[in-house]
Amino acid sequence: MSKPVSLGIDLGTSAVKVLLLDEGGAVLGHVDKRLPISRPQPGWSEQHPSEWWAATCEALISLRAAFPHAWPHIACIGLAGQMHGAVVLDRADQPIGPAILHNDGRAAEESRWIEARVPQAAALAGSRPMAGLTAPKLLWIARHEPEAFATIDCVLSPKDYLRLRLTGERATDVSDAAGTLWFDVTQRCWSELLVAACGLSLSQLPRVRESGEPGAPLLPQIANALGLPLDAVVATGGGDTPVSGLGIGAVEVGDAFINLSTSASLVVVTDRPDIDEAASIHALCHALPGRWYQMGAMLSGASCLRWISRVAGAQDEDALLRVIEEDMARNPGWLGLAQQAPIFLPYLSGERTPHNDVDARGVFFGLSHDTNAALLGHSVLEGVCFGLRDAMAAIESTGTCIGSLVVVGGGARSAYWTGLLASVLGKPVHRAAGGDLSAALGAARLGWLALGRSPLSVCMQARVVSRHLPDPALVPVLDTRYGHFREMYRALAPLFGARAKALSQSLTEPVQ
Repeated sequence: MSKPVSLGIDLGTSAVKVLLLDEGGAVLGHVDKRLPISRPQPGWSEQHPSEWWAATCEALISLRAAFPHAWPHIACIGLAGQMHGAVVLDRADQPIGPAILHNDGRAAEESRWIEARVPQAAALAGSRPMAGLTAPKLLWIARHEPEAFATIDCVLSPKDYLRLRLTGERATDVSDAAGTLWFDVTQRCWSELLVAACGLSLSQLPRVRESGEPGAPLLPQIANALGLPLDAVVATGGGDTPVSGLGIGAVEVGDAFINLSTSASLVVVTDRPDIDEAASIHALCHALPGRWYQMGAMLSGASCLRWISRVAGAQDEDALLRVIEEDMARNPGWLGLAQQAPIFLPYLSGERTPHNDVDARGVFFGLSHDTNAALLGHSVLEGVCFGLRDAMAAIESTGTCIGSLVVVGGGARSAYWTGLLASVLGKPVHRAAGGDLSAALGAARLGWLALGRSPLSVCMQARVVSRHLPDPALVPVLDTRYGHFREMYRALAPLFGARAKALSQSLTEPVQ
C-alpha cells in the first residue's frame, strides 16, 4: 500500500504552483501554471479570482496525470498565497470585480487617511498604513465605487478564495490576516478599531485560525471533479512569505531569508511582534504559533528580471541570466565592466521599504553606446540587491542582528544573483534545495501539521546546495554604487511625485 502524500498549492502573483510531498519530505513532482496580471491604469495591478481557480484546476489536473499512482493517497492539502490582495465577495460568494493586488498603488491617499485617523494603527497591526495593504484598498472602493462597496459580504485574501472554492468555507489564517492592517498582531485576532475605520464590520471578515489548523473538508463535487480523496484534511494555510519560511525550515528565532519572487522581501524570525512604528518595515505573525517575523518588503523583485528579459527580447528569464553570466565569465575585466554598468532603481511598481513611495518608478542611470543586454540585466539584478540592502538596513536599525540568509523564490535558481546578493549585503547568502518551490513546499508541510504532525518533525531545515560569501574585490565597488543608488532616489523623489500628479490630472481631464 502506498504511503500518504501531501498536496501543496501556492497561489503566486505570476503563477500557481502545485506539488506532491511524501512523508519523508521529498518532492515527488510539481506543476506550474502562469497567471496574467492586468494593469488597466498606471499604478494599478489586478487579477480576477476566477483566473486563479481555473489555473489551479489546470495545474492539479496536470499533476494528477503525471502522478496517477500517488494521487489517490493524498492525505492532506495545504495552501499558500500572495499576501495583501483584496478579494471582495457578495452574499453568493461571487467576486465583486477583480482582486486588487499587493503591488497596486491606487490607495495611497487612503493609507495616509488611516494613518491620520488611527494613530495607533502601526502599534496594533505591526505595519504603517501603506497603499499595498488590504485595508486602504477597501477604503478606496468605498470612496470610488460605493455601489460595489455596499454589496460586500466578505473580504478574503487570495489563497482563502481557493479554499472557499475547495471547501465552501470562509476562513483565513493569522499570517494572511496580519497582512491586512485589520489585525492585532500581538493578540492574533481582528482589531475592531481598525476594521471600523474602513467602514466594515467584523461580520464581513472570515474566521481566523493558526495556519496549520485543519479547516472544513473538501466539497464532494470538487473532490470528485479533481479526483481528490474526500477525506483529505485541508489546512488553513498561510501567506506566501511566512509559508516560504516553513518550506526551508526558517522557524527559529534569528533565522533569516530573502524571498525573490514577483516582489522581494528580507525576513527575520522573532518570538514576539517586534514592532517599530517609525520604520517602513512589517512585524507580522508567522505561520507557526508563538512565532512572528520582521520583514522589509520591495514591490518589485524577480518581476524586474522578467521585465528586462521581455524588453531585451530574451526567450525567458533563464535565457537572459545565461547571457549575463556568459558575458561576465568570458570578460577578464568584468569587474571594470560591472563598474560601467548603469545603476538601476527597481521601483517598477513603486516601493514599500524603506520609502513607502507608491509614485517611485524604475530608472536606468549611466546608459551609453556600450550598454548591452548583459549589462542591463546585471544592473537590474544589482538594483534589486540594493533595494534589499535598504530593507536589511531598516530591519537592523531596530536592533535586530542578521547573520547568514537563505534565498528562496524563483530568483533562488540563479547562483549568479545569489553571489551578487552576498557581496551587496555583506553577508553569507545560501541557496537551499527546493528554494524556488519554497511556498508550495511550505504549504504541503502545513498539510502535515493539520494531520497532527509536530513542527519539529515537519519543518526541517532545507539542505544547502551552494554557499556564497561576499567577494572582497567586488564589495568596495558595490558599496560605492550603492551610495549612488541611494543618492539617485533622493534626487528623483520630488520628480516622481510631480510626474504622478501630472499623470493623474491628465487621466481625469475630459477629452475635448
